[in-house]
Amino acid sequence: MKLGTKDLLTGDEISSKEFLKLIDFSIKLKKQNKTGKEKPLLKNKTLAMIFEKPSTRTRVSFEVGILQLGGHAINLSLQQMQHSRGESAEDTAKTLSRYVDVIVVRAYEHDFIEELAKHSTIPVINGLSNSYHPCQTLADLMTIKEHKKKFKDLKIAWIGDGNNVCNSLIFGCSKTQIQISIATPKGFEPNSDVVKKASKFTTVDLTNDPEFAVKDADVVVTDTFVSIHDTDAKSEKFLPTFQVNELLMNKAKNNAIFMHCLPAKRDYEVSSSVIDGSQSVVWDEAENRLHTQKALLISLLGI
Repeated sequence: MKLGTKDLLTGDEISSKEFLKLIDFSIKLKKQNKTGKEKPLLKNKTLAMIFEKPSTRTRVSFEVGILQLGGHAINLSLQQMQHSRGESAEDTAKTLSRYVDVIVVRAYEHDFIEELAKHSTIPVINGLSNSYHPCQTLADLMTIKEHKKKFKDLKIAWIGDGNNVCNSLIFGCSKTQIQISIATPKGFEPNSDVVKKASKFTTVDLTNDPEFAVKDADVVVTDTFVSIHDTDAKSEKFLPTFQVNELLMNKAKNNAIFMHCLPAKRDYEVSSSVIDGSQSVVWDEAENRLHTQKALLISLLGI
């Protein structure tokens, strides 16, 4: 399939029809991978991976993904590129466009990724910025489709910080018409423009009450609210109310699944008993980064 967008920056660039096809394509590629029937669809294609922030799942899944499809990846640290010495994002984008076929970028500032995309002639993928994480959303929705077999009439409860992952997940819900209820402390709500835009296509509820959010939820999702860039003082805004533990999971549907994009800070945003419990699908979710990344690369390149 060929996507109608050159780049993936927020998740909103993809139409609902394309989003659904991309999820199904990811599931197909996963089956091919498991049965040894994968084809080298990206033979001789090169992926440039620009990382300003630490990464495990994003870096490994993209690098392994393009290798499995017959291509290869180049890892570039932004601090070791000429950009760190003053070269503009525009000149960096124009240069890389002459060397490689696609770029994935993990950076602090979303504006930097947008600037690269604006001036590149090849696809640019947001591998995480402070504002959005669309690649994670693709894996999340693939995992939900695998476990729930559908999107229609489902409800997601997001518990914790209305952060970059939450913003892109809201867009993902708008593409699949999944209802989402978001419980955050006051002052930690998701981007209001994202909520407003997504609300035209699905139900987006904002609350400060996690128990209200998880009521009748099919999926319970959280993310770190204390990252390596924050002090533990931030946790005072969240703990204990916004921790996903067994008591909170018991207020969702009996067959609800638990998801977390990882890395997790155990016994902060989620208890060990939940993340290691029978309702947790976090390792499926992590694996699916590989398969959705492959589907995305193929589809952006129009192979």
